[in-house]
Amino acid sequence: MAEHESLEFGKADFVLLDNVSMDEFMANLKLRFEKGRIYSYIGEVVVSVNPYRAMNIYGRDVIEQYKGRELYERPPHLFAIADAAYKAMKRRNKDTCIVISGESGAGKTEASKYIMQYIAAITNPNQRAEVERVKNMLLKSNCVLEAFGNAKTNRNDNSSRFGKYMDINFDFKGDPIGGHINNYLLEKSRVIVQQEGERSFHSFYQLLKGAPDSLLRSLHIQKDPKAYNYIKVGGQIKSGINDNADFKAVADAMKVIGFTGDEIQTVYKILATILLLGNLSFGVDGDVTLIENTKLVSALKDLLSTKEENVEKAMLYRTVATGRDVIEKQHTVKEANYGRDALAKAIYERMFCWIVGRINDIIEVKNYDAKVHGKNTVIGVLDIYGFEISKTTGFFEQFCINYCNEKLQQLFIQLVLKQEQEEYQREGIPWKHIDYFNNQIIVDLVEQQHKGIFSILDEACMNVGKVTDEVFLQGLNTKLAKHAHFTSRKLAPTDKTLEFDRDFRIRHYAGDVAYSVVGFIDKNKDTLFQDFKRLLYNSSNPVLRGMWPEGKLRITEVTKRPLTAATLFKNSMISLVENLASKEPYYVRCIKPNEVKSPLLFERHANVRVRRAGFAYRQTYPRFLQRYKMISEFTWPNHDLASDKAAVKSLLKSCGFEHDVAYGNTKVFIRTPRTLFSLEEQRADMVKRIVLFLQKVWRGTLARMRYRRMRAALIILRAYRRYKVKSYIKDVNRRFKNVKNMKDYGRHVKWPTPPKVLRRFEEALRSIYNRWWAWTLIKSLSPEERLQVRAKVAGFEVLKGHRTDLGLQRSWEGNYLVSEWDYPDTASSFTLISGELQRRDKFMRVLFSCNVRKINRFNKSEDRTVLITDRHLYKMDPTKQYKPMKSIPLYNVRHLPLCYHVVKRLKRRHFWLTIVLYRTIDSLQRR
Repeated sequence: MAEHESLEFGKADFVLLDNVSMDEFMANLKLRFEKGRIYSYIGEVVVSVNPYRAMNIYGRDVIEQYKGRELYERPPHLFAIADAAYKAMKRRNKDTCIVISGESGAGKTEASKYIMQYIAAITNPNQRAEVERVKNMLLKSNCVLEAFGNAKTNRNDNSSRFGKYMDINFDFKGDPIGGHINNYLLEKSRVIVQQEGERSFHSFYQLLKGAPDSLLRSLHIQKDPKAYNYIKVGGQIKSGINDNADFKAVADAMKVIGFTGDEIQTVYKILATILLLGNLSFGVDGDVTLIENTKLVSALKDLLSTKEENVEKAMLYRTVATGRDVIEKQHTVKEANYGRDALAKAIYERMFCWIVGRINDIIEVKNYDAKVHGKNTVIGVLDIYGFEISKTTGFFEQFCINYCNEKLQQLFIQLVLKQEQEEYQREGIPWKHIDYFNNQIIVDLVEQQHKGIFSILDEACMNVGKVTDEVFLQGLNTKLAKHAHFTSRKLAPTDKTLEFDRDFRIRHYAGDVAYSVVGFIDKNKDTLFQDFKRLLYNSSNPVLRGMWPEGKLRITEVTKRPLTAATLFKNSMISLVENLASKEPYYVRCIKPNEVKSPLLFERHANVRVRRAGFAYRQTYPRFLQRYKMISEFTWPNHDLASDKAAVKSLLKSCGFEHDVAYGNTKVFIRTPRTLFSLEEQRADMVKRIVLFLQKVWRGTLARMRYRRMRAALIILRAYRRYKVKSYIKDVNRRFKNVKNMKDYGRHVKWPTPPKVLRRFEEALRSIYNRWWAWTLIKSLSPEERLQVRAKVAGFEVLKGHRTDLGLQRSWEGNYLVSEWDYPDTASSFTLISGELQRRDKFMRVLFSCNVRKINRFNKSEDRTVLITDRHLYKMDPTKQYKPMKSIPLYNVRHLPLCYHVVKRLKRRHFWLTIVLYRTIDSLQRR
């Protein structure tokens, strides 16, 4: 029994629950989480809930509490399972392994680090230097692998994007003497593309943010991640990750492990190469494909330690050998982009595998002789991706991850249940057969020779000619049409959740998952042109050259077809399972308490994650109906059956799950998680519809309420406007009622302030009034007075703003020279001359006459007289008895070029000349 904790912390082992139900299980798990107890037991399985905060439960004092103790002597802890595995290895001389599982963000990577920390702390009591060196390198390897294999995702800031299995070797005294790391399926597509809100691998951002400026300049890169196409999505994200400090920590860890300065520099050059490759763009000039930003080629040449023309040639051409002939085939822009991205992914994956291999070279056991030193025992620690059920269709990587989890679930079934049965038999207790879902059929569906999905995929990749993802799907439909755990849209035409010629679905142990075949062929072939391999092999950098040994092959040399990505992954999974099956397993199940990374929140739907561990589910009929009644038309929104039990039976029968459930007096029992996952998926789908329906109804209600308020406001507004308009019109009518009888015809009357809606109306009304007022005044004038008024109006319009006094208050005479008042000496002679001109030229009347001063272009002035009649314009000499000098018919006068600064200096009477000319010219032009 575990050390007793107060009941305020719940029960440390779920086996001790009085009523083993999911409600009790979740209530107990939630209570422990809220009280700061993140670890619990289910038998010998540790359940770990991610606390999302630093906890002081991993110090040296805590390690001493668990060192050498049995599993149940202390409260649940990772250290307890680590110590149990270590004792089994040391005492019974057995190889053991610790399998850590859980979804992304559940804390698997941190759990593996704490287990490694514990093993390092309890070993080598004599402080042997060599053992301490090995322990330090094993711990530092985690830091390096996280930098190059982990990334920020939407679920986890430090998500492992590869599977890792580490063997730690111990000598006969139980001290670590070395180790070996196996990595599985690095998510190399993350190098070139990331989802919104996610980052590429940490290594890129650590280099840009943490490296000194001198190093960045030597690498031809800058600090801003947004400057690089491959990582700019992640470069825009604000996170709590300290890339600057992590860069220094990783560099120090690589030095501690044993990486040389040249090797570390080569790693930096590879990262810079990938960043620059992402910015490399291609264009077309006629039929020739070109690199648009050739400056990057020069930088790539320096980073790869090769020739610039070799880099350009590898990017734009592909060498094809046909027998003894060698042909250089030029890439299209699409092919060039594909080759660039394939190179970026391949060079990062090769670098990562090289780093793992380099660590293995350093930490592997050397010069160990079992006959001399005793048996070499091993503790394996497996930290690998969890089962993924995405809301959208999955792709090749998710398919491989879920296949991996199927293999591990198969191993769990074979080992855990088998051990349980053997223990019952040893104790003489009757064994009751346990029905469980044996997922061997799904494992065979994926990996079986000639019939499995991987084999069909490989067969499609080996076909001659253009092979598409649709051809692969056709092969699946043909060979797996009768398989109970496989379907597609062609096999199930009514299933509209699947797309024709794109999707297929597999019934996994944890639930149904739909996959898209898009990219399966390309990712399985994992094609990288041989030209790139030769380019990198021919580098003068020995570290980079050593990463690409296949580049030394001659162009015409025939080699075996390389194994596909699916086959390589399948073989690695088979090898991993065989390795784990040969060891005594211990299990850690990591759970994510909420989606917002809160240290306080424990969401009830976390039980979905617990159920994925394979635990049985039971629930009372009312609670079951409350959660799932929306799935069936017989129970939604409320049923009218005899009892809740009958309603649950009807619901499950309509879903086709009656074979996988049992009905108790008050509860329904579900055997396999698969059924529950299906119910959860159907519920999630219906909840969306219900939410949409409720949103529609509520939005409609809100819209109607808003419409009624707006309509009422509009009615009130219209009534108020009518009131204001009527009030204004009545007020205007009242004020101007007797305007005809007023002395000034209403000019003294003050206009009322109009409402805004009538401002333009008021302007029009004022204009009408002004026109009426003017008409009333003008109609009483004589024709001569009207002519004077028109002339003055014309003068005002033409000369407004150019002279303050236009002489509008006095009478404009026009024919000034006949006035004996103004010209007593010359009036008679001018009258005589104008009379003679009238008899000669037959004009009707004189419009204007006055003396002016003429200034020629040499600034010399002379006195002249201007006479304007209704037909001619005369220039006369006043010094010679007004002798006519020039006569111009008015119809030949088109304009009067009179400058405004001259106008300001004219005498008042000369305005009459200006006005007469303007009005006469205008009247002639209209004719």
